[in-house]
Amino acid sequence: MACHHVPVRTSETSPSRRGRGMGLGLALLSAVAFGGSGVAAKPLIEAGLDPLHVVWLRVTGAAVVMLPLAVRHRALLRRRPGLLAGFGLLAVAGVQACYFAALSRIPVGVALLIEYLAPALVLGWVRFVQRRPVTRAAAVGVVLAVGGLACVVEVWSGLGFDVLGLLLALGAACCQVGYFVLSDQGSDAGDEAPDPLGVIAYGLLVGAAVLTVVARPWTMERSVLTGTAYMDGTPVAAVVLLAWIVLVATVVAYVTGVVSVRRLSPQVAGVVACLEAVIATVLAWVLLGEHLSAPQIAGGAVVLLGAFIAQSSTPAKGSERPVAGGGPERELSTPGTAA
Repeated sequence: MACHHVPVRTSETSPSRRGRGMGLGLALLSAVAFGGSGVAAKPLIEAGLDPLHVVWLRVTGAAVVMLPLAVRHRALLRRRPGLLAGFGLLAVAGVQACYFAALSRIPVGVALLIEYLAPALVLGWVRFVQRRPVTRAAAVGVVLAVGGLACVVEVWSGLGFDVLGLLLALGAACCQVGYFVLSDQGSDAGDEAPDPLGVIAYGLLVGAAVLTVVARPWTMERSVLTGTAYMDGTPVAAVVLLAWIVLVATVVAYVTGVVSVRRLSPQVAGVVACLEAVIATVLAWVLLGEHLSAPQIAGGAVVLLGAFIAQSSTPAKGSERPVAGGGPERELSTPGTAA
């Protein structure tokens, strides 16, 4: 899944050096776990599984694993039903379905880089829908992200990539905008703010329910799961790839991300989250043989830079003038991609 972010609060006390070190380690682990989802999913898709079926297996498997947390935070069903429903529809089902469908048509790195336009799109939501001011640096970030994306898709060659694949990846980015907006709405209750782990657990359950209707898993090619998939010619048991997607790229990725973000500043958490796209691109290069040209690599770096600037420069909640990201009581975001 491309990247997912649930706001949490931090105190004004700076985290200890040990705590920050542990937070960085966990955040990096989360970025690696999320970044590896597409690399593990694409061989399954190429082996004959429909992208929606891969998404259903991922979300449903993770929902079963997270079920105890959902039971623990069952009060959320009464307190925040709208938040949980929207989170499941957009942040889980929408992002995952669009991202995995894009993987069947364009390289992993390109799909994830397009999804990382989401922070810039969030900035547009803040400026033109909520009508809140933004900084000049944030506007520069949007320009950089769009310009970098033009290099990634090589517009000068007439969009060499599959247009539908690009649109699906952009759809994943738009679903992430809904994710950010819903997360922001759910974090305005101070001490009564919903627990991020509970929101994730119910988001997975709602997403699984929706995807069961959409993906119709009873039509799945089950024989693929008992067979072998190929990563750039190397045979790998399909069940091993599925286990990685469910346990590592979803459950471990979300949990380590939530824990790590409580120990880091917004700036550091944002930088580490952006590493997800870089890690996914490198893994796709090494494991799937998806080589990108020099302009595409440079464009990808510009996309990440622009997205990070746009994200970190979003105005604070309730602010009437533009501010840069940061501050002890700002919301943090945990990495999490498209799953």
